[in-house]
Amino acid sequence: MKKLLLTVIGLAGLGGAPALAADLPARVYTKAPPPVVAPIYNWGGFYIGVNGGGGSARKCWELDGVAGINFPGISEGCHDATGGMAGGQIGYRWQATNWVFGVEAQGDWADFKGSNTSLVVPAALAAVGLSYSNNTKIDAIGLFTGQVGYAWNNVLWYVKGGAAVTHDKYFGVTSPALGLITFDNASEDRWGGTVGTGVEIGFAPGWSVAFEYDHLFMGSRNVTTTLAVPLVAGIGFRDERISEDVDIGTVRVNYTFGGPVVAKY
Repeated sequence: MKKLLLTVIGLAGLGGAPALAADLPARVYTKAPPPVVAPIYNWGGFYIGVNGGGGSARKCWELDGVAGINFPGISEGCHDATGGMAGGQIGYRWQATNWVFGVEAQGDWADFKGSNTSLVVPAALAAVGLSYSNNTKIDAIGLFTGQVGYAWNNVLWYVKGGAAVTHDKYFGVTSPALGLITFDNASEDRWGGTVGTGVEIGFAPGWSVAFEYDHLFMGSRNVTTTLAVPLVAGIGFRDERISEDVDIGTVRVNYTFGGPVVAKY
């Protein structure tokens, strides 16, 4: 009797299993999430900005002649002309994945001044209580460059190179008992080359700040000064060979026109 009862219970349990399985809810399949879109800062487009900073120009003078009489060059010494600068820049950039290419024109007002006592003239003037110094001033700087850079989202590192121009003024100054007197002077627009590098950081849509260093290779040029004293003003006086190299550092703020962000999968 007990065996019969156990057999009936077992068959009943097996018969109810399909019914219990049918009562379970269907398994739910969820769709995979879409791929993550990584926004990157867009460096492409036209930009305009302002800059400010300072620098130093190394000037070396070599006397090649006086009053039209030429002779082998005699060193008059060197000095560093230092000061501040401020101006602006405009350019255009193209971006291909993380690589950035561009062109730029920059113009700055400058006030780089320096002087050294001539190593040639003082010996003759010291006997009568005079001194003579060579003074220089750069009052403008222009750069025309191409750029290649690599961007990590909103951080861009770049190198640049191209042409440079400076406006230079030269003064021969005597120091008599009554004060300084400009004895002779000259000026020129000097062309050369430049290379530089910088790091630029985008801090808001379209806005970025950069820290840049540039070296200007301005070479050596022949310069003829003219007398500045009354009665003989404008008459050629000294033939000088003047060399120049310039180092500048600037902080720049740019605004780029166009969308600040593009999608990258």
